[in-house]
Amino acid sequence: MTVKDRYEIVLDNIKKACERSGRNPEDITLISVTKTHGAELINEAIDAGAKDIGENKAQELCNKYDDVKPVRWHFIGHLQTNKVKTIIDKVVMIHSVDSDKLASEIDKRAKSSGVVMDILVEINIGMEDSKSGATEEEARDLIKKIRDEYQNLRVRGLMCVPPITDNPENSRRYFRKLKDIFESIKELSEDEYFDTLSMGMSGDYEVAIEEGATVVRVGTAIFGAREYR
Repeated sequence: MTVKDRYEIVLDNIKKACERSGRNPEDITLISVTKTHGAELINEAIDAGAKDIGENKAQELCNKYDDVKPVRWHFIGHLQTNKVKTIIDKVVMIHSVDSDKLASEIDKRAKSSGVVMDILVEINIGMEDSKSGATEEEARDLIKKIRDEYQNLRVRGLMCVPPITDNPENSRRYFRKLKDIFESIKELSEDEYFDTLSMGMSGDYEVAIEEGATVVRVGTAIFGAREYR
């Protein structure tokens, strides 16, 4: 099965999930996640219609960047502060901001580059020691500080990675919880830019859409198994 075939299956599944939940497929952004996959496969996805590409590692993004056709790049993995400068001029959104230290560095680099960077605050929704992300309380405090102090950042919403499971239904309660947090922050802030809920990956993106995701991050279902070297 080709990348194009798998990409079209994912699009069809998104459409079906939207039909089940009374949503418009046009309101869902599909990010094709390219971790460990080379430029040739990424370009196949772009030829199939992919407009948004997600990368987990800064060095990998930079290595591929010049060989990939024009596309919107998203940074979706854990980002070290010393790597911010390498991607600030390449991505349209950073999905994984979970600390004031990182937010401050992104703001500084964005200001130097003359851009306003769209970001998402990552919440560790399963409270797992092995995962990055802020607690709900930390996220609320961080969002307030960013809005008050950082002129070159724009908080667009929230992101999460729920605990790994073989049954996508097990992710539903985590997605529902993040949606509730998202709605409460949006209601209190009345921020017109706070409109993005990034949740759901290859194994559970349909459930995520049913629970309110506006962005899904799908890798294996499009590109096949990752090629670790």
